[in-house]
Amino acid sequence: MHTTHPTGIAVAALGAVLLAGLTACSGTAAAESATSPSTPAPASTTGHDHTHSESGRVVVTFQHGIAVLDPHTLETVAEIPTEEFTRVNSFGDGRTIAVTTSAGFRFLDTVDGVLADPLVPATAAGHVVVHDGKTVLFDDGSGTTTVFDTAAFAPGYDSLPASARYTAPAAHHGVSIVLSDGTLLTTVGDESGRSGAVALTAEGDRWVQTALNDQCPGIHGEGTAQQETVVFGCENGALLYSDGEFDKLAAPDVYGRMGNAFVSDTSPIVVGDYKSDPDAEGYLLDAVTLIDTATHDLRVVDLPANVRYTFRDVARGPGDLAYILSTDGQIHVLDPVSGEILRSYPVVAPWEGPAQWQDPHPAITVDGEIAYVTEPATRAVHAVNLTTGEKIATTTLDHAPNELAVAAG
Repeated sequence: MHTTHPTGIAVAALGAVLLAGLTACSGTAAAESATSPSTPAPASTTGHDHTHSESGRVVVTFQHGIAVLDPHTLETVAEIPTEEFTRVNSFGDGRTIAVTTSAGFRFLDTVDGVLADPLVPATAAGHVVVHDGKTVLFDDGSGTTTVFDTAAFAPGYDSLPASARYTAPAAHHGVSIVLSDGTLLTTVGDESGRSGAVALTAEGDRWVQTALNDQCPGIHGEGTAQQETVVFGCENGALLYSDGEFDKLAAPDVYGRMGNAFVSDTSPIVVGDYKSDPDAEGYLLDAVTLIDTATHDLRVVDLPANVRYTFRDVARGPGDLAYILSTDGQIHVLDPVSGEILRSYPVVAPWEGPAQWQDPHPAITVDGEIAYVTEPATRAVHAVNLTTGEKIATTTLDHAPNELAVAAG
């Protein structure tokens, strides 16, 4: 156990926030110290009410804009102008979408169709992680983690809710998550690269580093499986955290990169993307990583020749199965236990991989039994029942859809 002593005010308030839920205390802490907390303006007391049909709305980005769609009919209920390229992530409350902009994180009220005024400033707004009632934002440009209660916007969007902050020793492209016991897991790195992750708890007036692993080069992405086992991807395998300890799992190849983890909190199996050739051109992948978090076993499964995908094309869904949207235009249903393709559903026309990762190309996200799929070539968005393969709704937008998210809760 490694204890770090603060040079400023105690981190007890932040520890209480992470352990007991966010209240009115907000602060910033460096990896080796804590600094004076600041208290944001209280959230608006103007309540809002929304019906079930308004929750779970679908959001797609397009060049210079965002469209909000009804989850059942896919009818456009709002369009919001934005910068040329933005990213969208569910905030976890069934209503709010976190939007990454050049100024930081903005918050989209999908019920009223409004990009709210509150802003979390960020030099390079990055990952958004929702877990166990906390929503965690990471600023790649400063290494700052901002932690909100997932229900923080329940009173309204008039002002920024209370938050807790933690700043890493150096800025890097990273990610953080807060576990149910208050442990903060966050990546370790700097502008030259990323090496691993650290587990921190706030105890009284000091940070306590409870675990560290620096054997995960290029650490990227995270996912939480059954029994709250957290998985990070590495350029040579994966890094697991469970029961207070890290465990590094090696890839079968010298270079075996897993950059994204697709998980279910009711399954011990993590499905990850996989790339074994660091010099391969393009963004299409032809294999997946399967990690059994119960046995700490990692294996790589090569996909059939017709199945190719990008990081936007894998999701978990009914039966804890994995659903891969392939360049052949089909959703292929993968059993993560056996690694076999069980069945396939035709959804979109065959497509080619993007020249740049930001370029519009088909994407999939799942809410319950329904998959939402974009088809930029035809400006379409489809809703597919994953238990039957039936396409239950299709809409054509005025713009080619790019990023995709559901205001899940």
